[in-house]
Amino acid sequence: MEQLKPAPANSTPLTPLGFLERAATIYSDCPSIVYNNTTYTWSQTHNRCLRVTSSIASLGIKRGQVVSVVAPNIPAMYEAHFAVPMAGAVLNTINLRLDARTISILLQHSESKLIFVDYQSTPLILEALSLFPKNYQTPLLVLITDDDQSSAASTPGGHEFFCTYETMVDKGDPGFKWVRPKTDFDPITLN
Repeated sequence: MEQLKPAPANSTPLTPLGFLERAATIYSDCPSIVYNNTTYTWSQTHNRCLRVTSSIASLGIKRGQVVSVVAPNIPAMYEAHFAVPMAGAVLNTINLRLDARTISILLQHSESKLIFVDYQSTPLILEALSLFPKNYQTPLLVLITDDDQSSAASTPGGHEFFCTYETMVDKGDPGFKWVRPKTDFDPITLN
């Protein structure tokens, strides 16, 4: 028995990410998200998450690197809970009620490489980034717009967003093979 070590044939790391695949297979046409005028089925949610995962990976985000999200409970936040860990990255959801100084510290401490920012939180994040040390590498910003919001990707203050969230969905590969955890101990989120 000592020779029987964990291998793909006899052991699979536990992860909640498998639930999305299962729901997309079994409940593919059932609603997974209903938000304002937006409704997605489990199949559509799975597809969107794979596309965002693909886009995150194409930005060079590696296993174990941190991707932060500053957004309320909206579809993009929900999808990030799957898409970010499916890229092998660690999800860092930041509370909207925190002040810019605290958010700045959290972003620096976590070494976030990418931040998804809801359009309503843009001034807060720009203020937080302005508190970074001068030589500190600032993360890429991705703007999350609302259904009725325009997709302009520039902001006052000169800081530009890399792109919008929906652009990442559109440009992503729905056939992307997501990064599975190596062990049960691989982190998928920061709290």
